[in-house]
Amino acid sequence: MSLLRENAVLALFACLALGYLIGKLRVGPIQLGGICGTLIVSMLIGAQKVSVNADVKNVAFALFIFSLGYMAGPQFVANLNAKGLRFGVLSVLEAGVVILMALGFATGFDLDVGTASGILAGAATESAVVGTAQEAISKLTGITPDQSQELQAHVATAYSVCYLFGLVTIVMLTSQIFPMLMRINLADASREIWERMRGGDAGLEAGEQAALPALVGRTYLVSQGEGSKVGDFEAAERQLVSIEGVKRGDQVLTVEPGLLLKRGDRVLVVGTREAVMDAGHELGPETSGVPGLDSPLAVRDVVVTRKELNGRTVDQLRAAEPEAVGGVFLTSVQRVDHNLPAVGETELHQGDTLTVVGARAKVEKFAAKVGATVRQDTADYIYISLGICLGVLLGEVTIHAGDVNLALGTGGGCLIAGLFFGWLRAQRPTFGAYPPVAAQTAKDLGLAIFIAVTGMAAGPDAGPLLKQYPVLLPAAGILMVLVPAFLSFFVGRKLLKIEKPILIGAIAGQQCSTPAITAVSNVAQSSVPMLGYTITYTISNFLLPLTGPVLVGIIGL
Repeated sequence: MSLLRENAVLALFACLALGYLIGKLRVGPIQLGGICGTLIVSMLIGAQKVSVNADVKNVAFALFIFSLGYMAGPQFVANLNAKGLRFGVLSVLEAGVVILMALGFATGFDLDVGTASGILAGAATESAVVGTAQEAISKLTGITPDQSQELQAHVATAYSVCYLFGLVTIVMLTSQIFPMLMRINLADASREIWERMRGGDAGLEAGEQAALPALVGRTYLVSQGEGSKVGDFEAAERQLVSIEGVKRGDQVLTVEPGLLLKRGDRVLVVGTREAVMDAGHELGPETSGVPGLDSPLAVRDVVVTRKELNGRTVDQLRAAEPEAVGGVFLTSVQRVDHNLPAVGETELHQGDTLTVVGARAKVEKFAAKVGATVRQDTADYIYISLGICLGVLLGEVTIHAGDVNLALGTGGGCLIAGLFFGWLRAQRPTFGAYPPVAAQTAKDLGLAIFIAVTGMAAGPDAGPLLKQYPVLLPAAGILMVLVPAFLSFFVGRKLLKIEKPILIGAIAGQQCSTPAITAVSNVAQSSVPMLGYTITYTISNFLLPLTGPVLVGIIGL
């Protein structure tokens, strides 16, 4: 341990390595995850008087919370509509109930503000609350620096215990108990919704590809399709196919809408599998590959920026803009850091990243109509750093309300700055690039470092607090998941009439629980629950971090 005490870098990354190793352990549908594993390891190491400078924690937290806001910004604004606010009721319920329950535990058991805040953060399974609550505690007046440090340590300790029990509870509720109470087979119910959305494969694991891909190309010998114009033929097939090549004898023709097909032409048809097969019935027999006819297709990531597209489905866009959408095929929809079903009835939101395939000219026309094709391989560090600077400055603004001083702190300020800068980037995607992979890495690494430093600081004080509340902390972690989850279950089914698999995903999202939605998706064998998860996840990512300062402000009165 002396080596770790003398080398902060070694101590920090030892916590990350061992923590993520423990986080890979799985018991049934339960997997702790790297963050929880890191907290456990760092507290054990911290108990041996190993620590890292607190400034490292502050920098990491600012990077984490800004990246979180940046990724969620476009979707947060896009969800400020009737449908988003409908699902947002669940997120508001979650935030309100956990605050009230944490206040109840604090009052009933005479808990200090640090323990109460840690219970809230852990039961809500929202790591960001640890940072915002600790920062709010550091600004409390009337306590000594040692008392402030002790209270901040209590946040981390209570969080670690409540998180474990809260995680197990939300995973079991969403993946096992709620489907049983609804009397549904989650996989069958999700498949029904998927088929209604006219989808194909419900989802693939990393490293897998569909045996029957949704997008295919075939060559046909024109016989009964003689006399058809290319444009009329594509329109008759509802723009689900595109003729990308025509060879007449030894001559490869230029494909245009007015081109008239003749008997003996060999044509390359690209599109969705069923539509291409139907096209073959209209054109003639399928042939083997035709030399010189194969046409390369462009693959582009297009960011949706047009405000008027919010809430419109891909099918609605295809019907309204046949010239711009025809011949372009959607293969992936990414919202925040989650993949949604790439089907015709998936709604588009500003900030969505659509992966589309088609002829280069058609893809460029589609991108101009929907948003913009932007480079995603470099990050604009000027834009990112400016956003974090403004967030820190915003967090320093203090509002005086009687004897109470209210401030967002670095966490709240950087979260709001991230939301704004992410939304602004979606409106003007020609500047301020922060590639999704880079943002996700910065978010995850920032949170992991923050948790590691926090855990090491809390280690020496963890034992006494656990001995003081050996039953209360686990019980609070379970109850503060059960109560808001069942309330949302009732409201979602009886009042909001949300479809069952989508409601289950929304309840996982209101807790911002990635392990829960992973377990749900595995049981459902589908990404359909993601349709509810992404909305509540985005809104809760904004609301829950703010509950920390609110709770500290109320208890600290």
